[in-house]
Amino acid sequence: MNICLFTSEEINNPLSTADERGQHLVKVLHKKEGESFSAGVIGGKAGKATIEKIEDGKIFFSFAEETDGKNLFPLKMIIGFPRPIQLKRLLRDMAALGVSEVHLTKTELTEKSYLNSDLATTDAGTKMLLDGTVQAASTHVPELFIHKSLKECLDYIKENSNPGIKLCALDNIEPTATLGSLEFNSGEGACAAIGSERGWTAKERQLMKENGFTLLGMGSRVMRTETAATVAASIILNSMRCLA
Repeated sequence: MNICLFTSEEINNPLSTADERGQHLVKVLHKKEGESFSAGVIGGKAGKATIEKIEDGKIFFSFAEETDGKNLFPLKMIIGFPRPIQLKRLLRDMAALGVSEVHLTKTELTEKSYLNSDLATTDAGTKMLLDGTVQAASTHVPELFIHKSLKECLDYIKENSNPGIKLCALDNIEPTATLGSLEFNSGEGACAAIGSERGWTAKERQLMKENGFTLLGMGSRVMRTETAATVAASIILNSMRCLA
């Protein structure tokens, strides 16, 4: 745990030693009275928390704000629903990289049962994003959206993005260029679409082209959805100079 995150209400109250965060502080980090640890408010400030005392199963601490936290980058990711076990890793990695939004969407080749998983029907997906945010020692968590169809997803992106955003879809069937050959500007922002494990259909490719997406490739190797998403996000963020 590279930072201990709290809600705005929790930051002003003692932390139970039975809480997962409390157990980590006491049993893993072996923190004692008078010692400090990295802490922050979800969606807000980051800083240092100092333990004042530990008694009656509670950790009493004070919090001193130091920074605004690490801002998210202007990159939106559209992901065709992968297997739940892959999706857990994918969401953690997207948050660790600092993308601003993750849009999970049903595609024509998505296994329908995936949309009935806890990651799609509960706050479990947000929990994975929070885990990735903690890994990155950040306080800002990407927004998570779930769409019933690719058309619904693309309509939302179109209505809620700035006009200059650069749109691309990763595809190893009909790419017009390679992802690495394009330049991305952080001022414009970007949105990258990654298909589910069986890729895009011809109908979906056409739909994306009609919505201004450029089909791009990342070489001849076929990657898992979560691998392709991580590689694509890294290439785009590097082009934006966000990883410098």
